[in-house]
Amino acid sequence: MSTVSMRRVVVTGMGAISPLGVGAEALWQGLREGRSAIGPLQHPDAGRLRVKIAAQVPASFDPTANIDERTLIMLDRTSEFALHAAREAVTQSGLDFSQGQTGARTAVVVGTGVGGETTQDEQSKRLYGENSQRAHPLSIVRVMTNASASQISIAYGLRGPTFAVASACASANHAIIQAAQMIRYGLADVAVTGGTEACLTYGALRAWEAMRVLADDTCRPFSINRRGLVLGEGAGIFVLESMEHAQARGAVILAELAGVGMTADATDIVMPSANGSSAAMSQALADAGLAPQDVDYINAHGTGTLANDVTESRAIRLAFGAHADRLAVSSTKSMHGHALGASGALELVAVVGALRDSVVPPTANLDQADPACDLDYVPNIAREMPVRAALSNSFAFGGLNAVLALKRAP
Repeated sequence: MSTVSMRRVVVTGMGAISPLGVGAEALWQGLREGRSAIGPLQHPDAGRLRVKIAAQVPASFDPTANIDERTLIMLDRTSEFALHAAREAVTQSGLDFSQGQTGARTAVVVGTGVGGETTQDEQSKRLYGENSQRAHPLSIVRVMTNASASQISIAYGLRGPTFAVASACASANHAIIQAAQMIRYGLADVAVTGGTEACLTYGALRAWEAMRVLADDTCRPFSINRRGLVLGEGAGIFVLESMEHAQARGAVILAELAGVGMTADATDIVMPSANGSSAAMSQALADAGLAPQDVDYINAHGTGTLANDVTESRAIRLAFGAHADRLAVSSTKSMHGHALGASGALELVAVVGALRDSVVPPTANLDQADPACDLDYVPNIAREMPVRAALSNSFAFGGLNAVLALKRAP
């Protein structure tokens, strides 16, 4: 994909709600410290579950802090996360959407893998478990996949293209890519985008248990003794702008979103393909005008499952050749868990932090690398090093791959 005549896209705001705390800075500082937020599952039905760990947003998160009561009653937990993260991102960007045509020229694209699962689970329990004759009257507006995107649009009067993206664990990256492409091609000047997920319900946990991919101790990506993934939750929301728009208003630019890559494996619904994911990485490099040797860091998909970690390691070698041995690669899911459709957004906070502060977050819990995972995974302790450019990988069930290429702020 050529970037000739296309507008450059930059990040001017970011916000997050994560298991490491409220705010993007809380997330980034926790990752820099190598602090894992995985712990005992706090859930009324935890005693009925085999797996009793998760990465949960702290109980100190107060959904009423910045959301009025009239709006709050219409929100699933997924949308609560998204609105709080969006407020932080918009505030950091310094944008005033009431000025001129800014609101009309701003898109909203939000990814979620599951959507309003908390509401769905509660209403199913009410109807089937308690034999209630009616559902809550606001169930549909809470459950619908586009709820978070629409609520952000309403909150700020954003009248540009607004929609949701649902592609399992690649949802956030796919959403960010769609937002960036609209800016590149002139369909919008600004976009509010990212991912959100609140999937720690009894029904969802039971379903993941049935797949036998959940760890029962902690998340150990690339480790010889890894036992699977650990579910998480949260949201990451970003403000993207065209370079011209950001510079014209004197905005502080956090990073440049320089390239994107998207592929489908077209092989298996759950087993990843090194060819598909390496092709997405190569596309992102080409789109960004980067040679493999220009990249210093990859935030890996790194779920901690047996198949994913080996396949991703192989894919990185396919895409980067000899330079793979000089890359710093880490999986921050070892700290914030696997937040499904929000994971790519939480990980983008880590990539922007790495570019900005010249610090690569570690892969926590990595005590002994799997010989089949033979890259530099920055074990346990963050590394100070120059980061000129970085990739963020998201690979989803269904064989869907979405990769972001970022450069240090110009």
